[in-house]
Amino acid sequence: MTEPDPATTVIDSSVPHPARRYDYWLGGKDNFAADRESADAIEAKFPGMRAGIRANRAVLRRMTEYLAAEAGVRQFLDIGTGLPTADNTHEVAQRSAPQARVLYVDNDPLVMSHARALLTSSREGATDYIEADLREPQAILDAARERQVLDLSQPVALMLIAVLHFIPPGNGQARAIVRTLIDALPAGSYLAATHFTLDFMPPEEQARYQQLLDAGISDIWPRDRAAFATLFDGLDLVDPGIELISRWRPEAQADTTDPSRISIWGAVARKP
Repeated sequence: MTEPDPATTVIDSSVPHPARRYDYWLGGKDNFAADRESADAIEAKFPGMRAGIRANRAVLRRMTEYLAAEAGVRQFLDIGTGLPTADNTHEVAQRSAPQARVLYVDNDPLVMSHARALLTSSREGATDYIEADLREPQAILDAARERQVLDLSQPVALMLIAVLHFIPPGNGQARAIVRTLIDALPAGSYLAATHFTLDFMPPEEQARYQQLLDAGISDIWPRDRAAFATLFDGLDLVDPGIELISRWRPEAQADTTDPSRISIWGAVARKP
């Protein structure tokens, strides 16, 4: 497995980054003042946002468990990895299938500097990491083929968990990115995605969030259910389809958190 080269890692701590802000919301320590200030500014206007972040982490685990244990997937392409924390994709997948192979992708050099934690793999499987940007899907595919951790002629689970909402709406870029990635994968592959939405928020909060976007305080662009659904065009949705993430195959104890505090759609679908 390829290990990161610390000498090539360049980290700009003055600019907030989604992976580090996410780490802060999860209670991690791998973040800087700019990340905390950005996160606090968002949470000040939307108290309880951490509930959504934690629910997103929980649904990643449930989706990965479904894909590895029930759907029989043995390869995972996880784009927008974020900083390592409990129950990373490879840990969950390899608990069910030790031979599972996982390729992580993120564009934050700090994630690269922590890649050794991500690269820990079962003996039977494999885990690797590449630094690349979701906005350049063909470059990700080229790097994946070069790495040879995944065999793209065999089914792959494409994991786009809380990352597509960093692509602004309006020009179809997010849908084009998903289509480029899915088209490169064979039948029997899966797409697992989650995405921030305003659909569950009252009108006054929707207006308040738009003010954050207009002021450049937030870089998380919401999509409604209909827009999120277009990302799955041509795929077969897995039960229960598109759902609030706390309601996607919930565990025995139901999550009673106010849906407006979670505000994230999620779904898994199979390429026929």
